[in-house]
Amino acid sequence: MTAPAWVQHAIWWQVYPLGFVGAPVRNWDGSSSADEHKLRGIVEWLDYAVELGASGIALGPIFASEGHGYETVDHFRVDERLGTGEDVDALIEAAHDRGMRVLLDGVFNHVGQRFPRFQETLAGDAKAASWFHLDSSGRHRNFEGHDELVTLNHDNEDVRQYVVDVMSHWLSRGADGWRLDAAYAVPTSFWASVVPRVRQSFPDAYFLGEVIHGDYGRIAADSALDSVTQYELWKAIWSAISEKNFFELSHALGRHNEWLDAFVPATFVGNHDVNRIASTITDERHLAHALVVLFTVAGTPTIYYGDEQGFRGTKEERVGGDDEVRPEFPSHKDDLAPYGWPIFHLHQELIGLRRRHSWLHTARTEVVELTNTALAYRASAGEERIHVVLNLGDDSVECRLSGPVLAGQAAVQGGHVTVPPHGWVVLG
Repeated sequence: MTAPAWVQHAIWWQVYPLGFVGAPVRNWDGSSSADEHKLRGIVEWLDYAVELGASGIALGPIFASEGHGYETVDHFRVDERLGTGEDVDALIEAAHDRGMRVLLDGVFNHVGQRFPRFQETLAGDAKAASWFHLDSSGRHRNFEGHDELVTLNHDNEDVRQYVVDVMSHWLSRGADGWRLDAAYAVPTSFWASVVPRVRQSFPDAYFLGEVIHGDYGRIAADSALDSVTQYELWKAIWSAISEKNFFELSHALGRHNEWLDAFVPATFVGNHDVNRIASTITDERHLAHALVVLFTVAGTPTIYYGDEQGFRGTKEERVGGDDEVRPEFPSHKDDLAPYGWPIFHLHQELIGLRRRHSWLHTARTEVVELTNTALAYRASAGEERIHVVLNLGDDSVECRLSGPVLAGQAAVQGGHVTVPPHGWVVLG
């Protein structure tokens, strides 16, 4: 599947709305009022996202739910803790006015227990019960052991049509695409039935599936999706840098190349479900190396809100264990901590480089030199190419490469480049 042309230039700023605006996500008594219009607070940060270099905003769940947003009860209604449908319209319009795209988060693998069809099932409605998987005792199938998440029956045509209707509704209101939550848990035949129906009316929409493990290429092709999330590369980036084992990243880059024959993966170094990259890479000198990889290899990059400011946070397996990685953002950028701005400016520099070399979206990566603590690779597409050298060691690294320094620091002389300890460089 070929993604819409505009995706070649897409760089997403991902926001988890409930956390971003400081809405309650646990023990919510339903007292939050849509009249607070908290979703419009995100509008106030769109200029900041543009300043960062993002061309789109990827929103986490915004639809009516029971708690953290992933236990949806009404896909056509905006969560009262965030505001109203008109607030979504205003956000989309404000983003489009700035040339930004808007990606919505669709949770279609499971629903919350207060989802109307499930309540009808509990009341004995046999037709409603066909929307779910029930055992002989009437017990529902849940998602990954979470009983509050009721898995849908994706073989049911009514379920398929419902998802088509939901996607089409919000695309007709201006959204530009969908991130499909837990797409890996849904049969590929379901997406292959649903997505083409939506494309008939919205051919320029983008469909991204959340996939963690498996054969990304086969899943993307069988699902008729434009792309899937590149968790293998995410893991290899932070692990290789943290453990000083660039052989792991080299292997992952080889696999990354293979998938490019079928689709362009969605790349990231942080999101709402994982530890902050600044907490995972504990040596602050090496945080830049992860960002350099993100913005110089093929893919559609995403920056998780706060990562561009060096936010820290770890995920824990407990109630509220996501809170640290889904924090409230301040009301104004002047309230951001001073220590974060150098990281912000580094993002700007690398995003600027990426924009000047948009061919990197589909570039193949070839490893030129490799040790545990040093990696040099070439990213190329047709006649275009750049070289990247990363050094995690205490000694300088010399490689047989030359060219103008596009970003980073190095000495280039006589066909060789010398990168200082713990340094990096991008050469043209």
